[in-house]
Amino acid sequence: MRNDSNPGTETPAYPVDLNCRAGVLVDALIGEAEILRLSVSRDGSGVRIVDAGINVAGGLEAGRLIAEICMAGLGRVSISNGGAVPDWPLSLHVHTVSPVIACLASQYAGWSLSHGSGKDAFFALGSGPGRILAGKEPLFAELGLTDRANRACLVLEVDRKPPPELTAKVAAACGVRAEHLTLILTPTRSLAGMVQVVARVLEVALHKAHALGFPMANIIDGFGSVPIPAPAPDFLTAMGRTNDAILFAGQVHLFVDGEDAAAEALCKRLPSSASRDYGRSFAEVFKAYNYDFFEIDPMLFSPARVIVSALASGRSFRAGAFDPSLIERSQGLET
Repeated sequence: MRNDSNPGTETPAYPVDLNCRAGVLVDALIGEAEILRLSVSRDGSGVRIVDAGINVAGGLEAGRLIAEICMAGLGRVSISNGGAVPDWPLSLHVHTVSPVIACLASQYAGWSLSHGSGKDAFFALGSGPGRILAGKEPLFAELGLTDRANRACLVLEVDRKPPPELTAKVAAACGVRAEHLTLILTPTRSLAGMVQVVARVLEVALHKAHALGFPMANIIDGFGSVPIPAPAPDFLTAMGRTNDAILFAGQVHLFVDGEDAAAEALCKRLPSSASRDYGRSFAEVFKAYNYDFFEIDPMLFSPARVIVSALASGRSFRAGAFDPSLIERSQGLET
């Protein structure tokens, strides 16, 4: 999926259609909606809405499947027992055959959506393969990636349904008929929402590597793992728990091409501990900045521990550390 008209990019060319590939997984999710505790409906514009936790219970398995949809089927997400946090039973693991395309071109929540103003205003960040069809972000031109499809899917981390006026605009921006657009809604405080958010542990590492200027074409493979937080009764607590799970107990292993010095430099700068805002729970940091998300150091959003392996030499570099005591406090773990 390289755009050869842009010779300055060297993103690996995967001959796949991200939205059609994700569509197979969307159809499977909807086919199991009842057992997964999801609801499926059409809004006033004809767009298909999948509720994964607003008016239904959803669940861990729904979140796992939605995380794979976010990566357009180019990643695998699994849940196991044990992990970095003592006495915390559940961990999530994510691997993708194409980290840059799966994580940045699809999973990353990079499309800003809004409608209305005042107390009735709706705002969300869209993630998933529909982003590439709309092409609203400079990232796609930079990576040299394009996609064409007659269907699209986006995942929205929201606790209410978007207005039909907005969903119709999203379908038009993706170049698909409204009835061929699926929006999956996952409140952060829900079980499915918590899972699909922490499943971005590898994606945040890719996003930070991109921000640091590391050549994306040199990232060949990647794996990540993170504890699955307990659900929370409100958005702010849930946001804090999901961020803390990644910041203080997430780990990522990247396999890269290039010189050892570049791999080592990336490793040293990649962990969350390299940020000026590291050391307090996300809730405390957020409060310190008067709840202005954009005042937080963007370099904070990355895994706690990182290993970068240089394929040419076989050397591996490690940086960062877990903070079990902070994560236990953040997750409300009681004995």
